[in-house]
Amino acid sequence: MPVEGPAHRGPLQGEAGAGRRPVVTVVGSFAVGLTLRAERFPVAGETVMGGDFDQGPGGKGSNQAVQAARLGADVEFVGLVGDDHFAGIARELYRSEGVGTRYLGVVPDRNTGVGFIVLNREGENFIILDPGANACLEPAHVERAAERIRASDVVLTQLEIPVAAAVHALRLAREAGVLAILNPAPARAMPLEELALADIITPNETELRILLGLRPDDPADSLDLCRRLLVAGVRTVVLTRGSRGVLVVEESGVTEIPAFPVDVVDTTGAGDAFSGTLAVSLAEGRPLVEAARRAAAAGALACTALGVIPALPRREAVDRLAGITA
Repeated sequence: MPVEGPAHRGPLQGEAGAGRRPVVTVVGSFAVGLTLRAERFPVAGETVMGGDFDQGPGGKGSNQAVQAARLGADVEFVGLVGDDHFAGIARELYRSEGVGTRYLGVVPDRNTGVGFIVLNREGENFIILDPGANACLEPAHVERAAERIRASDVVLTQLEIPVAAAVHALRLAREAGVLAILNPAPARAMPLEELALADIITPNETELRILLGLRPDDPADSLDLCRRLLVAGVRTVVLTRGSRGVLVVEESGVTEIPAFPVDVVDTTGAGDAFSGTLAVSLAEGRPLVEAARRAAAAGALACTALGVIPALPRREAVDRLAGITA
């Protein structure tokens, strides 16, 4: 059932007024992505020749913050980096993209997060992540951004940081009546009472199962599992299903949003483009289904270019594909 109380607004949308930039705060991870392409993934013990090496900024929280900034939001990123040369990549990225760094901390004795990404011929990927400084993010770090969170239209967090930090961000947003989105990636089982602090959860079908303590390939019906989250107190589940589109699941009903067909080059940043765009669209006051459709368009566009940051789309491209006017 829906969670009641003064900390929840009526419609699921933010409150950015006319002429004011939507305010989005992202609590999450930064990592440098090291990417290689190969014809296929290796099996255990095998060496496969690759090419097209690329090094660039990543991390789910960071990517989502950049996506939100590219859509015109006032964005602050709450996270940690190490005291190394990779941290300079983060600072340069945020300077060039207009992401605020008031709450970007440094952990002297830890490396900045690093992710190793391998892409195959079909554009599929696997990723190995060393969280580095991200693993040190605690509720106390998030608490330092409490004033900013209270002033936000939307707060967005993920699970590449310690769960306690993500949950604290959700709790601060709940207490302030600020719309809170949890992108549960990489997924892990979480208590239902913690999941219920999120107004919106945006899993894919594998993440949905892991969140609820099931096997990733559990045969349970995805819609039934979404409704289990609603019963726990989550207001809305926005379920991403790749080429089968998106389901917006609310207590009042289910809306299906078809996928946007594109030529897939690299799927790595699709989920981050989706989440960042959903956050900004809701912060702008757009209706939920329109916001989810816009997010689906952004996710599709992010699949059409190699790499994550280069593929995150701009407002004009998103709205053109979604068929939505500003």
